[in-house]
Amino acid sequence: VQLQAFGGGFVQAGGSLRLSCAASGRAFSTYIMGWFRQAPGKEREFVARIGWGNTYYADSVKGRFTISRDNAKNTVYLQINSLEAEDTAVYYCAAGLRSTAQPAGYPYWGQGTQVTVSS
Repeated sequence: VQLQAFGGGFVQAGGSLRLSCAASGRAFSTYIMGWFRQAPGKEREFVARIGWGNTYYADSVKGRFTISRDNAKNTVYLQINSLEAEDTAVYYCAAGLRSTAQPAGYPYWGQGTQVTVSS
C-alpha cells in the first residue's frame, strides 16, 4: 500500500488542523492505520491509531486529537485541535497489520507533512 499525507501547515497556538492520509492499493480496510510525529532532534513517536473499530491515543494528545477513517475513500484523518507549540513536528501516517504504538510495527509509511505551531 502507498500512503500520501497532507494537510499540514503553519498555525497559531490554539488553532486546528485536519491531516489526511490517502492510501492506494487493495484492502485498505484491513489495515491498522497510525499517525506518528517526529520533532527535530527527537525520535518518532506514536500519536494515534485506528483499527477495527478501536482508537488509541498517546497521553499527550488525548482530548485534543481525533483519528478517523473513511474506508470508502481509502483515507485516514487526524483532527488536531488546541494546538500547542510542542505539537510542532513532521506528522507521518502509517499502515500495518498489528495494533501497536511501535513504529517498527508498521511496514508502510507516507512521506510526512509538516505542522508548525507558533506560540
